[in-house]
Amino acid sequence: MDKAAGQKSAASYLYPRIDPFDQRMLSVGDGHTVYVEQCGNPDGLPVVVLHGGPGGGCSPSMRRYFDPAIYRIVLFDQRGCGRSRPHASVTDNTTWHLVRDIELIRETLGIDKWAVFGGSWGATLALIYAEAHPDRTLHLILRGVFLLTQAELDWFYAGGAGRFWPDLWRRFETMIPEDERDDLIAAYHRRLFSGDMMTETRFARVWTLWENTLASIDNDGPGGDSPAEYARAFARLENHYFTNKGFLEHDGQILAQADRLAGITGLIVQGRYDMICPPISADALHRAWPKSTLKMVPRAGHALSEPGISAALVAETDRFGRASA
Repeated sequence: MDKAAGQKSAASYLYPRIDPFDQRMLSVGDGHTVYVEQCGNPDGLPVVVLHGGPGGGCSPSMRRYFDPAIYRIVLFDQRGCGRSRPHASVTDNTTWHLVRDIELIRETLGIDKWAVFGGSWGATLALIYAEAHPDRTLHLILRGVFLLTQAELDWFYAGGAGRFWPDLWRRFETMIPEDERDDLIAAYHRRLFSGDMMTETRFARVWTLWENTLASIDNDGPGGDSPAEYARAFARLENHYFTNKGFLEHDGQILAQADRLAGITGLIVQGRYDMICPPISADALHRAWPKSTLKMVPRAGHALSEPGISAALVAETDRFGRASA
């Protein structure tokens, strides 16, 4: 059903504008400071929101998935992106630094346990955090599951998704000389870290466009270029993490350690037609995690803003909030 036929927009499922009651820059060590905000009910049920990318940054719309009367909502920009500084820096910027930052934020805010909400890379980080700190994780709400496996990287950066978007894939691929196309992540890495700002920005915009265009099922083709500052941070951080396989010890580590989630409940919301994170990963996680529920959303892609995905996520935050009250 198209919107003209009466489909609700994603915004219709969300809570109205929610403003922060606390904003701060928190020093996390290694020369990094991260932007942290709190909104909603200061005495409410704590939830931390993990944005995607790596490198995407948080946005005001992410606050609106939670009833502000029930939840104490914590958002932050991960190292190197958004309002965190230094901008676009990959120095001392690994998955394990981010897990440590999440714990530092929790301790700084005096929170004992919290729910964890994240999609795409945010789901990846949520799972890694929960496996490292199950005693601090009340509940997981995940969207667009990405397990950071080689198979998933190959799907998106070695031509799998390109079979559905050959015109856009051709633009992404032909930016690179033919003799370097056997490893496009590595080829883009050389250009995103060339030291020349114009080169880095040009390749960052193409890298970002490839992902952004495939995010929503409603996209008919590429839109405009992302702002230079955003694109450069997004592309550099994402490429840095993917070049290093997420800094995991071995391929398939998240799924292999899913037994650590045994005491944690959670919901997985997955678009049936997700071109960035295909549903096979969400299904595999659900089968390995006994206390999870999988909600497969028909006629939905990857984006948080897909109406069906937004509706499922708000329904879950409402349900968990009421159950925990």
